[in-house]
Amino acid sequence: MNCKRNLMLTIGVLIISMYGYAQDTLRITLPQAEKQFLEHNLYLLAEKYNISKAQAEVVQMKLFPNPNLKLEGSVYNPNNNRFADIGNTSGQYAIAAEQLILLAGKRNKQVKLARTASSMAEDRFFDLLRTLSFTLRSNFYKAHYQQNTLAALQQQISTLETLQTTYHGLQAKGIVSGKDAVRVTSLLYNLRAEHTSLLNECHDMQSELQLLLHRQNTWYVTEVTAEPVSLRRTDLQTLLDTALLTRQDLRLAQHALQYSEQNYRLQKAMAVPDLTVGAMFDKRSNYIDNASLLNVAMDLPFFHRNQGNIKAARVDIAQQKLLLEQQAAVVENEVRTVYAQALNTEKAVFAIDPGFRLQLEILLQNMGEHLLKKEVSLLEFTDFYDSYKENILRLNNMQNDRMQAIEKLNYVIGKNLLNNEAN
Repeated sequence: MNCKRNLMLTIGVLIISMYGYAQDTLRITLPQAEKQFLEHNLYLLAEKYNISKAQAEVVQMKLFPNPNLKLEGSVYNPNNNRFADIGNTSGQYAIAAEQLILLAGKRNKQVKLARTASSMAEDRFFDLLRTLSFTLRSNFYKAHYQQNTLAALQQQISTLETLQTTYHGLQAKGIVSGKDAVRVTSLLYNLRAEHTSLLNECHDMQSELQLLLHRQNTWYVTEVTAEPVSLRRTDLQTLLDTALLTRQDLRLAQHALQYSEQNYRLQKAMAVPDLTVGAMFDKRSNYIDNASLLNVAMDLPFFHRNQGNIKAARVDIAQQKLLLEQQAAVVENEVRTVYAQALNTEKAVFAIDPGFRLQLEILLQNMGEHLLKKEVSLLEFTDFYDSYKENILRLNNMQNDRMQAIEKLNYVIGKNLLNNEAN
């Protein structure tokens, strides 16, 4: 573990040395990255407002209609030539109050519909969280193995730079030929070119991490602190059952069907006219003075019975049922496919001898000395360097492929079950 940390620190120092401006270097673990992501990612923070808006709509739907108050008074009384005559002796005024009463349970149905819409807003938020979290974790491991490869190439470059200096001195003394010195230099230049290309890829990955974590001008040195759970311990049916319970996009499809069913019941209720009840006091413009009246009003549903909206809501239910069935099939298909791919990747990684990389590292350290002692030829030396580079790249790529497969499986499950780093 200390070796890994020293390696990451070396990478950080190396990166800083390549910049002409100040830049923070931050060593970060996956749990730390996820904590910063949850606290600072702007996409997530913005999406949370949609939940608050949907919850506010629930509050709005719970409100009762306001009563209506109507005041009526005389502007001008020609009998006594008086303006605003609302007196008791000769004036006229009227007071009326009305209240709309929603029938057929419209208010409760609207509240239920708003609550389902609020649940759908939460589903969208957590599905965005699932997607962005997968992107973060995927980029985290890509950055980690890129940095490992970068450090390995830099180690080769440092050895070759020393060897190049030694060969130029030996060439000046006539001990080695110019052809051998050029071959060493050529190998060094090729490695530098590959190093630069990989460093540019690291820049792209760091840019994505900076956006996800909302911290600019920071180079993240990623540290892997735990091994993932072996897929041999997992059961496909368990993963399928988990996915069907936890996938937020599937939950969203379920709530969309529920929303359609609730909307259908609401639209049927909307066909029932509402009732308006009121009371009125009229001073002297009615059939008697000081008349107290009761008003009851209701639309007669002869023509408009909300037929079109009811039909559309019924059709929407049939549509959402199909979409829910399709989404469930998509979830199951993704879990089966990704699980098979992850098993194949893990099998390939486990087939590698754990000591193979250490053997390569030891040979790399000794190869330069063997060359100077003429125990190996320059051709053997360059062949080994090419082989070392290809094997290190392949080992890092395979390890990265395994982590990417596991994270993708976590993504299609909808829950981080297969990684001991963070859940």
